[in-house]
Amino acid sequence: MEIKSLVFSPDTPPLSVIAAAKVAGISFPIDTSDSSDSHPSFNFTDGLKLHGTYVLLRYVARISTIPNFYGQNAYESGQIDEWLEYTPVLSSGSAFETACKYVDVYLESRTFLVGQCLSIADIAIWSGLAGTGPRWESLRKSKKYQNLVRWFNSILAEHSDALTEVLATYVGKKGRPVPVKSKEHQGVSQSTKSVNGDVSKAGSRSTFEVDLPDAEIGKVKLRFAPEPSGFLHIGHSKAALLNQYFAQRYQGEVIIRFDDTNPAKESNEFVDNLLKDIETLGIKFETVTYTSDYFPQLMEMAEKLIREGKAYVDDTPREQMQKERMDGIESKCRNNSIEENLKLWKEMIAGSERGLQCCVRGKLDMQDPNKSLRDPVYYRCNPIPHHRIGSKYKIYPTYDFACPFVDSIEGITHALRSSEYHDRNAQYYRIQEDMGLRKVFLYEFSRLNMVYTLLSKRKLLWFVQNGQVDGWDDPRFPTVQGIVRRGLKVEALIQFILEQGASKNLNLMEWDKLWSINKKIIDPVCPRHTAIIEERRVLLTLTNGPEEPFVRIIPRHKKYEGAGDKATTFTKRIWLDYADAELITAEEEVTLMDWGNAIIKGIEKDQEGKVTQLTGVLHLEGSVKTTKLKLTWLPEINELVNLSLMEFDYLITKKKLEEGEDFLDVLNPCTKKETAALGDSNMRNLKRGDVLQLERKGYFRCDAPYIRPSKPVVLLSIPDGRQQTGFK
Repeated sequence: MEIKSLVFSPDTPPLSVIAAAKVAGISFPIDTSDSSDSHPSFNFTDGLKLHGTYVLLRYVARISTIPNFYGQNAYESGQIDEWLEYTPVLSSGSAFETACKYVDVYLESRTFLVGQCLSIADIAIWSGLAGTGPRWESLRKSKKYQNLVRWFNSILAEHSDALTEVLATYVGKKGRPVPVKSKEHQGVSQSTKSVNGDVSKAGSRSTFEVDLPDAEIGKVKLRFAPEPSGFLHIGHSKAALLNQYFAQRYQGEVIIRFDDTNPAKESNEFVDNLLKDIETLGIKFETVTYTSDYFPQLMEMAEKLIREGKAYVDDTPREQMQKERMDGIESKCRNNSIEENLKLWKEMIAGSERGLQCCVRGKLDMQDPNKSLRDPVYYRCNPIPHHRIGSKYKIYPTYDFACPFVDSIEGITHALRSSEYHDRNAQYYRIQEDMGLRKVFLYEFSRLNMVYTLLSKRKLLWFVQNGQVDGWDDPRFPTVQGIVRRGLKVEALIQFILEQGASKNLNLMEWDKLWSINKKIIDPVCPRHTAIIEERRVLLTLTNGPEEPFVRIIPRHKKYEGAGDKATTFTKRIWLDYADAELITAEEEVTLMDWGNAIIKGIEKDQEGKVTQLTGVLHLEGSVKTTKLKLTWLPEINELVNLSLMEFDYLITKKKLEEGEDFLDVLNPCTKKETAALGDSNMRNLKRGDVLQLERKGYFRCDAPYIRPSKPVVLLSIPDGRQQTGFK
């Protein structure tokens, strides 16, 4: 059943329905020839109809591929319904400004009206404001409702192509609807779905390849199955978020399963931190399970396959076994009797000296061109204690053996795997077939690769163990904790990953795109502060400056009241950055930010020609438009805060490692730079995790707040998406 047309009176276009469809990439013919019905309606190809703006808006949300467009759960859907009921207040004359004030206060600490992403609540309120034309535009240009304007502008910027077209087509200069032509077509074909999830224009949203094989609404069960051998990194985040997306798409569920089959690499520390990272990403899951929960059943299944002649015990040395598999040569043990196999199996279970020489292999096909089917290993001996169950077992299943078994037993309907496992899909299905278990459908997506970035947990572990980083949450690491510590907002990470969709195309992504999204989120709301680099800082004496210091209270963000205020002290002697001081010429008029203009009268230099002192006079009546230099400054007072500004670079110097290339050959010799600085006194109140902008220096996240004067506040530099190589 497809939409045949959207019918409405040309005088009252349902802006929210049209805008939501545009943003979602859904199109349909528009028919204004029959305006007898005062309510807009969808006419469907089978003759059915739906009536009413908000009924149609909910329908668009339900058929769209935008995640959580109608909320991610029943509660959020209820919140959205509340906002839809509130929307008409915006067009009720005298109540308009009251409504604006209400929404403005509500948005003070929120990016969206409901939850963590765009919903039809945002579209409805946005359209209600836009539909008033100049009435809203005049308020938008004022500073009256800063939170509301910030929110309105961010939505318009994020979906500029779609929403600008809607405004141009349906909103007249006087706020009245623009008459539209009958049967007008808009957007792209409703039946068209993006296969690769690419985003063609900045700010547009991708559409997922949404069809899971044999998926039924309400019956889809997925699993996110990390191995507890490291922290969650940005690549894992894609898998986690796609699982959540498809679960919501098909009204199914996601479980978390820890694939804990290798005690040599795993620990409870990693389990705890993975759960923390999953919570950070906002993944909603039904339960947590462990592959180790199924060790008894897995052992029974291995013995069953041995008894059925579908598996055997092999004592071939590992290197020789690998060579035989490559060459398609059958092992000398392949035709051992079942009795001999069971005898060696018991030795493996006991962890005896003889058992330690053996492994269990599946008897599949040693001549198959797909080498994953050449008798893969199912079980190995490993006397190392397991982090959950201690020394109970001396044998452990391989991932290739355990995964198809547990997926089927747990009722998983679709297992999402990155395309790097493609060659092992046939093995997965064959093992399930030999086990006699229900088939689980595999669904592939491309692995997320980032430039100058290692995502192998083995390689990341090397940096941790060799002291090259401060831990798994180091700001140089691609782990969720690392990039969040560096200042990335989770909303930016989610948007970045979901924009890629479920593409099967291999992609090497630039970090700049992610940090650009992040900047759009933090810039409208983060407070502004001032810092001066301590080395060679220069004192400017203003001869006509205030004899006694005085304080003014000014906004921490000129366009966002929610950032609060700060106290700025004005004195006769002020500090400038050396980099600014050396640009100044005698008699030049400069602007001191948040104060006014000054004229530089004297420049003192040392024997090396370095500027050491400046003198000048305030010229507050001067125009800031005429000056070339706009300078940040700090007063010469004892209350300034010691800062440590931390900048970071990539851990390796090559964008992408080639097959077989050793990452140790391309290590970046300098990945961290620390700069001592002084900050304004207001920075004593920063908390760990606060994001701020240092005027003319960039964005930073507070990693260590103020404790005492001798211990500097540590600020980590946040990239803003502009490409830079190395340090400044």
